[in-house]
Amino acid sequence: MTQALVGAATVAGYAPSIHNTQPWRWRVGGTRLGLFADGARALAVTDPDARLATLSCGAALQHARIALAAQGWRAIVTRIPDPTEPEHLAQLRVVGRAPVELQAVRRTHTIRLRHTDRRPVTGPPVGSDDLRAIADAVQAEGAWLHILRPDQVMDLAAAAGHAQQTETADPAWQAELAYWTGGTRPAGVGVPDDTIPLRAPQTTVPGRDFGHHGDLSVSTGHDRNAGYGVLYGPNDQPVDWLRAGEALSSAWLTAVELGVSVLPLSATVEVASTRQTVRRLVADLGHPYLVVRLGMLDSDNAGPPHAPRLPARQSIDRLRPKALSPGPAAGDSSSTPKGRGRHDPTSPPTPR
Repeated sequence: MTQALVGAATVAGYAPSIHNTQPWRWRVGGTRLGLFADGARALAVTDPDARLATLSCGAALQHARIALAAQGWRAIVTRIPDPTEPEHLAQLRVVGRAPVELQAVRRTHTIRLRHTDRRPVTGPPVGSDDLRAIADAVQAEGAWLHILRPDQVMDLAAAAGHAQQTETADPAWQAELAYWTGGTRPAGVGVPDDTIPLRAPQTTVPGRDFGHHGDLSVSTGHDRNAGYGVLYGPNDQPVDWLRAGEALSSAWLTAVELGVSVLPLSATVEVASTRQTVRRLVADLGHPYLVVRLGMLDSDNAGPPHAPRLPARQSIDRLRPKALSPGPAAGDSSSTPKGRGRHDPTSPPTPR
């Protein structure tokens, strides 16, 4: 059982995360696998409320669920199992064997193919059937995906530009970004140069400005056929951010299998004022968690833009079963996280 749980945590290391910080750690004990936020990899300036860190952990949780299902294990998930321990985001408890899910087996292979591609998408628009399948994958995990109309895309572009200007004007934000895109960050995490464009891509909605050019060659084409969606849900609490990450994982893996490129665009939800702008784009029907770009790559851009990369070595603690026993208020609690151990962005976090 321990081997299966450690294997699931290892597969979870391929999950997407903000700046590839991989802000999670795992504890294995008996039949339980605990997911914890790693405060040493938090983005104190970019993500002060740990929204995006929690969302990232949700993606890792969904990957772990897939890995267990592919091995023929049935697991029960408890999200935010103990409100007094906000770092403990989820617990998977294996309750027995189950028929191997063929989709889960396929998804374990898809997980290793998924990648973040910042090149312009210059292929045809994503078809309506594919968009519906991706939206259904989001809804199956308890969130929604709103595909923006062309006029809304222009509003999004303006909001993204304003968010970019707001963040780059903050020296502390610049220092934090520089650390995770260079510096002496722990091995296997952060944004490497071969995923940062060699020059600014021609995109309708501006992507992340990393403050320097990377090594990723990009075409001169414009991504005018790209579509944009808002991942959102009914509430704005840690359990909702966690579920949003599970929804992002499900949607992204579905997209990979359909040949659709996905690029998360988080800048507009990192700044409070532009997050409200994005909320108006979904008619105030919910709270936005992330913006995503969806598009088809042309033949010149087919395939990953760089060699597949292994995730950082996962932080997995093997503990006695009682160390992962549920707290006094198990379930999908919506407590607000406090005291997650932020670090000074100008000094490196503790490598794990």
